[in-house]
Amino acid sequence: MNTNLAIISEQVASGEASPTVTTREFLSWFNAQRRGYSIVRQIRRELELHNLVTVPDFESNYIDAPLHLLPTVPIPPLPGQDKAIKDTIADEIEAQTDRTEASSDWVRRDPTYRISKLAPANQAIISVKPDSTLAEVVGILLLKNFSQLPVMTNERDVKGVITWASIGSRLALSKPPGDAARNFMEPHHEIRSSFSIFDAIPIVVMHQYVLVRGEDNKVSGIITASDLSEQFRLLAEPFLLLGEIENLLRGLIADRFSSADLIEGRDPSDAREIQGPDDLAFGDYLRLLEKPERWAKFGLAIDRVSFCKDLDNIRRIRNDVMHFDSDGVLQKELDSLRDFKKFLNQIQSIISSNDSK
Repeated sequence: MNTNLAIISEQVASGEASPTVTTREFLSWFNAQRRGYSIVRQIRRELELHNLVTVPDFESNYIDAPLHLLPTVPIPPLPGQDKAIKDTIADEIEAQTDRTEASSDWVRRDPTYRISKLAPANQAIISVKPDSTLAEVVGILLLKNFSQLPVMTNERDVKGVITWASIGSRLALSKPPGDAARNFMEPHHEIRSSFSIFDAIPIVVMHQYVLVRGEDNKVSGIITASDLSEQFRLLAEPFLLLGEIENLLRGLIADRFSSADLIEGRDPSDAREIQGPDDLAFGDYLRLLEKPERWAKFGLAIDRVSFCKDLDNIRRIRNDVMHFDSDGVLQKELDSLRDFKKFLNQIQSIISSNDSK
């Protein structure tokens, strides 16, 4: 039983104000740094046990954005609370309650990779007022290396957006009635933070940006084409590294082990057919190489135990990656993947050199 949740459950049950923590701090209560499938399952069960939910949902919330811990029972409106915000909280509680109505062996996860999890969707944006001068706008665009700049009267009211193209077209095609920002803006494009990242892609591809509006109706950030490119690189790199690692392992194994060796590497409880290295999984590689007589076939002056320990670490990372933790892998795990791939490349080079002699 989680001590923090137990204390908070008692507090909210007695009518005290619900605490607010960041998603990162909340995860630390469970000795976690990211939202992998197993930790999400554990947290949802603990929350259900203590009759609590997080608003927004901890799984879709940005890692450093605030979370409110609230009871699952209906909550009365706070004095002066916006009705839309109250309705959003009620909807979130209902949705999270539905997620936990599952078997003891499996707890539902939010299947959508939401915009709200991206850092740029949770960073205060720079904007200008409608009566700001063109000189101010150009200065900000140049200084910040921006391609677009929202024109806003407050954090909720967006009048439009100014881009280099909108400035150029106004100056080239007509003489604006003045140098105020409103004379150089064009209609803006926005998306809700609860939407899938894939909903943002066609808008960003067409317009090079999209504004993000949070559940409180404030503009919470802006996603650009470069932001999407970086996010997909972070998500794709572990998959690509694991693919290279597996291909390198199969290449090293292919010419040195018989079909009988490969079959012996298979899990004894598994009856699947093994015809070649492509049929092996990471656990099979470990069973195959942990025996000294098989390791000796490589002819390497490398410690077998250390190699197998590193390989087992890669296997654990692979399991997390293949369950698609949308927070991505930790930096130390990404470094492990890069280092192990480089190590396998070196081994392959040494073996190839020895074979050619």
